[in-house]
Amino acid sequence: MFYRENGQFKTNYRDDQQIFPIAQDRWAMLAILAVAYIAVPMLVGDYVFRAILIPFLIFALAALGVNILVGYCGQISLGSGAFMAVGAYGAYNFFARIPGLPLIPALILGGLCATAFGILFGLPSLRVKGLYLAVATLAAQFFSDWMFLRIKWFTMDTPSGSVSVSNLQVFGLPIESAVSKYLLCLSVLCVVGLLAKNLVRGAIGREWMAIRDMDVAAAVIGIRPMFAKLSAFAVSSFIVGVAGALWGFIYLGAWEPAAFSVDQSFKLLFMVIIGGLGSIVGSFFGAAFIVVLPIALNQFLPLLASLVGVEISTAGVSHAELMIFGGLIVWFLIVEPHGLAKLWSVTKQKLRLWPFPH
Repeated sequence: MFYRENGQFKTNYRDDQQIFPIAQDRWAMLAILAVAYIAVPMLVGDYVFRAILIPFLIFALAALGVNILVGYCGQISLGSGAFMAVGAYGAYNFFARIPGLPLIPALILGGLCATAFGILFGLPSLRVKGLYLAVATLAAQFFSDWMFLRIKWFTMDTPSGSVSVSNLQVFGLPIESAVSKYLLCLSVLCVVGLLAKNLVRGAIGREWMAIRDMDVAAAVIGIRPMFAKLSAFAVSSFIVGVAGALWGFIYLGAWEPAAFSVDQSFKLLFMVIIGGLGSIVGSFFGAAFIVVLPIALNQFLPLLASLVGVEISTAGVSHAELMIFGGLIVWFLIVEPHGLAKLWSVTKQKLRLWPFPH
């Protein structure tokens, strides 16, 4: 009864098309933003920022980009790690070669480099789809690994492809402390998330979903498959490229091509599948599941073992963490194949009728 729409009348089209049409949703979002921007920096320590919150924000941003391509447009991609690498090394080259270039333009330029790379490796989507497209995008991963290891120009002639950045500033403010890095990642995620939400609700988002559901029928009614697919690759790779630049600049500080291996591509794909395909909020749920759950298991498994009188070695904890983590992924997909976003949607529907059962 507390979460209901009764009495919330819409008198014009603009109000009816709000991102959060229900007042309770708007208040909840404002409360979440207030906690994220005010309460968290005041109450949380450096370890939580560096180990949990900053990786969560960056992975949520990357999963958002992957969800646009895989969830909304239906184009399976295993090259997300390559797009992150191109974004990181592109931003690094602009940042290092142009003296005085601010951090934000460097991130945007790195995203544009990833956009060009994504469009190039998105061209096979015009002829193939499904697993064949997944293999084609996987080639982007191998190509990026070779490119940043063998072409020394991209890494300022370093032999191992390892690069580093320092003295980061945004509008004259140094980005050195964990709190400043967290606020930067949070701000980028909020801006990109708002733009992505409006994009998928517009005409181009409807084109992506039409291509996903039935590309032949979409072409019959006048939707251009080439424009829809390549635009999805462009937007997705831009967002993933910005996330890759943040991963290198903000989280790692110094990195090499192995930091953007194919494991990152699979991890992002798992985030999208677990969180919910074709859902903006699902990207956040999937990122939280993948980032937070292994850390929680690593912390609580020794405690639970000690309660029952069993001593587990560090290697045993690591193995048990992987087994439980994999089992939970399988269990979640069996319980709700549409992801955690679907569970959240069902919960909201139940809250609208509570305390009535139907």
